[in-house]
Amino acid sequence: MNLKQSIGILLLGSALTLPTITATAAETYIPLAGQTRVTLSSELVLALESLNVRPGAIKPATLRASGVASFPVTTGAIQLPSAEVDHSGGLSLTAGGTRIILSSFIIDTTQESPVLTGLVIANGSLIGRVPLFDLDLGGLGADLGKGRIRVNNVGLTLTAAAADALNNLFSVEAFKEGIPIGTANVTINRFQKQ
Repeated sequence: MNLKQSIGILLLGSALTLPTITATAAETYIPLAGQTRVTLSSELVLALESLNVRPGAIKPATLRASGVASFPVTTGAIQLPSAEVDHSGGLSLTAGGTRIILSSFIIDTTQESPVLTGLVIANGSLIGRVPLFDLDLGGLGADLGKGRIRVNNVGLTLTAAAADALNNLFSVEAFKEGIPIGTANVTINRFQKQ
């Protein structure tokens, strides 16, 4: 399967579930500063190491040796329970001559089927904005108070489409639907009320 076919698999999309924050708020908040932190799972880190796939940060995102990735929040709009939260930076995955960049993540809960999307570039070719991860909301916690908006303990797992595309792009069979990617915590620590 070639690169275009692999990306086609990724673009097929998958059913994603994102947090619906239940809180009483009539006002709309425009994020001015904040971050989403993702603690990468040990399963993912070990899988990438075993495949010689090197993860990296696309600035201004950061990726620490401890396996914590941080993505700055740039803008968006939040009127609970609906929200769009935009981020800058991203992650790269590199092995041999293959390099995939996932960046400019957007959490969008304004539609009937909320999604987390990212821009995808594969080997220098812009593929477009695609859905990336399924989210497990079993441990979800949300808080609107003390001058902050926080959504915690969102579990990210790999979608079937993303797993198939990564396997094809890296010529492996190790990526599976449901592989734990990590746990996300979103903090908006500066916002403007509309």
